[in-house]
Amino acid sequence: MTGAVDAFWSPWQDVALPEPLSPRVLEEILDGGQAFRWHPQADRSWIGVWAAQAAELRLSAQGTLQARGPAAAGPAAETALRHYLDAGRSARDLADGLPWRSDAHLARCLEAFPGLRLLRQPFGETLLCFLCSAAKQVPQIKQMAASMAERHGPPLFPRAAGAARHAALFHRLPTWTELAQLPEAALRDCKLGFRARHVHQTARFLAAHPGWLEQVETAPYAEAKVRLCELPGVGEKIADCVLLFGAGRLEAFPVDVWIIKAMSRRYGLEGWKPAQVAHFGRTHFGPWAGLAQQYLFAWEREEKKRGGSSSRML
Repeated sequence: MTGAVDAFWSPWQDVALPEPLSPRVLEEILDGGQAFRWHPQADRSWIGVWAAQAAELRLSAQGTLQARGPAAAGPAAETALRHYLDAGRSARDLADGLPWRSDAHLARCLEAFPGLRLLRQPFGETLLCFLCSAAKQVPQIKQMAASMAERHGPPLFPRAAGAARHAALFHRLPTWTELAQLPEAALRDCKLGFRARHVHQTARFLAAHPGWLEQVETAPYAEAKVRLCELPGVGEKIADCVLLFGAGRLEAFPVDVWIIKAMSRRYGLEGWKPAQVAHFGRTHFGPWAGLAQQYLFAWEREEKKRGGSSSRML
């Protein structure tokens, strides 16, 4: 690396996680459809942004997660990263609470992706990204998020040495308050298509109802899901994704075309409607159903890769 790039980053530090990670599991965490602002680098590290934070992650040969942040971010960045990674909670212990002892397929999924964990993402950002997810694959959602950040979100470290080298990555997403000031056409220019209307209308709704999003984030699961479904473009799947990945509601069980196929193929739910599949998932997998969903999703993604494609429609 050049001196300019080194000057931008703080030194690498170990991130204490309860269990080691493999490259495949780290990729599934960062690029498996729960977050959309992580980008792989040529040296197998990952650079990502959430809220007003940024970090680069890599694995040591022993599977220890290592991180560094922009030097301009200061010491609070380490605390923010640990919260984002939910580093204080054992993914193994959570997985052990799933019914893998009586579910052979789930047991295979857990064995294939040891240490798979859910990120603790900002609630508002999670809503924004999943409003862009309808009928789109992960790379396309990432492109939409990047375009909105570059065009309408401020740079995070404009005066930091070496920041220009990372200018395309280090913009935060616009807040809902900022989005409410934009015309719908500005969102269409970010390649959102019909999703621009949903984002625009949601931004206007949230501007007219201050505190609504914060109330929903802390409401009981069933109430929060009903209220999210009142927003333009939010159905049950998007609501469950937002609650699982943005509010840590592990009882949420998002159902999309991949999970419908998985539940049909692995659990005999042929012809079941999404709401029925979601109810089965919450009942069968219990209070950590959302974690089970990620393991099932990771397994199906791996199967698709072996078939010659890694794309996933959300």
